[in-house]
Amino acid sequence: MPPKDLLPDKSALIHGISKYVAEQRLYGNILIHKILLNELERDAREGLVTAEIALEEVSRLKELSEELLVSFEIVGDEGRYSSVNEGLREYCLRRGCTIVTADAIQQRLAESLGIDVILLTPDVTSLTIDKLFDENTMSVHLKEGTTPKAKKGKPGNWQFVELSPNILTGHEIKKIANEILSAVDYVKDSFIEIERKGSTIIQLGNYRIVIIRPPLSDGWEVTITRPVARKRLEDYNLNEKLLLRLRDRAEGILIAGSPGMGKTTFAQALAEFYMRMNKVVKTIESPRDMHLPPEITQYSKNYAEVGELHDILLLSRPDYTVYDEMRNDEDFKLYIDLRLAGIGMIGVVHATSPIDAIHRFINRVDIGTIPNILDTIVFIHSGNVAKVYSLDMTVKVPTGLKEADLARPVVEVKDLLTDRVEYEIYVFGEQTMIVPVANITAKAGNAIQRRLENLINNIIPSASVTYENGEYVITIPKEGIGLFNKRVVTKLKKYEKKYGIKTRIRFPE
Repeated sequence: MPPKDLLPDKSALIHGISKYVAEQRLYGNILIHKILLNELERDAREGLVTAEIALEEVSRLKELSEELLVSFEIVGDEGRYSSVNEGLREYCLRRGCTIVTADAIQQRLAESLGIDVILLTPDVTSLTIDKLFDENTMSVHLKEGTTPKAKKGKPGNWQFVELSPNILTGHEIKKIANEILSAVDYVKDSFIEIERKGSTIIQLGNYRIVIIRPPLSDGWEVTITRPVARKRLEDYNLNEKLLLRLRDRAEGILIAGSPGMGKTTFAQALAEFYMRMNKVVKTIESPRDMHLPPEITQYSKNYAEVGELHDILLLSRPDYTVYDEMRNDEDFKLYIDLRLAGIGMIGVVHATSPIDAIHRFINRVDIGTIPNILDTIVFIHSGNVAKVYSLDMTVKVPTGLKEADLARPVVEVKDLLTDRVEYEIYVFGEQTMIVPVANITAKAGNAIQRRLENLINNIIPSASVTYENGEYVITIPKEGIGLFNKRVVTKLKKYEKKYGIKTRIRFPE
């Protein structure tokens, strides 16, 4: 019986058909259609990793055909087809060849047309990347020309360790990338999230994988991350005041922190917290890498058309939407629009300090609407809640300014736990100012204290001035009591009125 004519599609090439041929689980003449080759060339020139790997597989099939003494032939013509797969099916209908695919949809379509088809099934063996992880591994970093390395530990407390002294070659990295791409079809909850020129982002089960190739980088590189902690909100030992705010008042929440500090882990815990409160919770992710119960719907921004998520969320009316990894104007605009529409929003942003997170909104909205959009800023450091701010709007003379006619709308950024104002945001001239109040208060306080000391010491040299609990305490020792008189009291009252301060006289007991 003559060998079959095997016509692989792109999915079969990415899946690694050469392995099946080499092990003689598939045997026959290899046919490669011109329209498939043309598409792979075009995509490879645009920098798509999948096309690069598929072309490598074509070269491998040509080598195997010579070893196994079977034919390798470029067939067909370019033709005018709506898709490459349609061209492959049309060719096999005419030639009577067998389509080899790893795509179940391609299999069903071919069978419905009466075309002989072979569906490549996955190997049961574990993935190479599984062997690189243990229970403490946060991420694995593989780069051509270097040794494999990994981050081990917890967010904010990890070490960068070498996994092997052997230097990785480009061929080894491509082999791992090929294995990852072929696993997408059979590992549960897996998909290619983004494919751009030179980079591919993949969600493979619990792994989030970034594959980068030249010319975008100086060599092939694969970075694999995996969550090492899944916490409930109760595990954070939050202050009761913060818990009460999250439960009853917070609807414009921003979770900020440096990369790798545990922002997404906290956002997951908060999403599940609201779900347990019988709230309708949805997420917007790019890429989808949060691990949540099925009750929470996860949307991918990359697969949505412009405006689609906006319409879906307004019509489905969730109580809270978690927006993971907000980066560009489009992300912030969607967060702002949904928040102003009355949907509770939880945004995740990169920031080195909590006030930097607010900076991201200042040039995008009018200052007067900021407290309506943001009411709670949670800053995460080393996997824990390090700072919490609340935002309120008031009309006042900004701290540090003296004239009463300088009163204006001011956004006060307060430490939620102490209720102390730490920053003020206001417009001065045409510029929006973010002013650290503590610095101004301290400088003003020091100047006033020095003036008081000069005033008192000119009359009572042995007296001292200290600032305690919001007032200036003047301590007069026994030898100075005789010098304390109505003249001193009158001058102190003038100072109190001029600088808006309180003074108190303390005599020794």
